[in-house]
Amino acid sequence: MPQSNIAPPARTPPADDDPAQLRRLRFVSTVEGTTLLLLLLIAVPLKHLGGWPFAVQVMGPIHGVAFVAYVWMLVQTVSGAGWPRKEVARLLLLAVVPFGGYVNAAFLSRRIASDRRP
Repeated sequence: MPQSNIAPPARTPPADDDPAQLRRLRFVSTVEGTTLLLLLLIAVPLKHLGGWPFAVQVMGPIHGVAFVAYVWMLVQTVSGAGWPRKEVARLLLLAVVPFGGYVNAAFLSRRIASDRRP
C-alpha cells in the first residue's frame, strides 16, 4: 500500500487572552452584577412593599441590557481562546446569582494578573 506524504493539518494553539478584552469583560461583569443587585434589593422591594412599580419598570430593562452585554462580551472573549467549558459555564451561572458578578470580576482580575506574569 503506498504511503501518503500529506500530513494532517496542524492544530493551532488557542490564542492568549487579550488583557484589554478581559478588563472589558470584568467591567461589564461588575455593571451586570450591580444592576442585578439594584433590581433585587431596591426596585423589587419598592414594587412589592411600597406599591411603586416604576422602579422595576426602569431597572428591569437596564439590567436586561447589562445582562445581554455581559453575555455578548463573554462570547467575544472566550470564542476561539480555548477556555475550558467549566470556566465558561461558571461565568454564565454566576451572572444570574446575586453578587456573582463581583465573584466573576475577581476571577477575571486574577486571570489578568496571571497573564502578566512571565
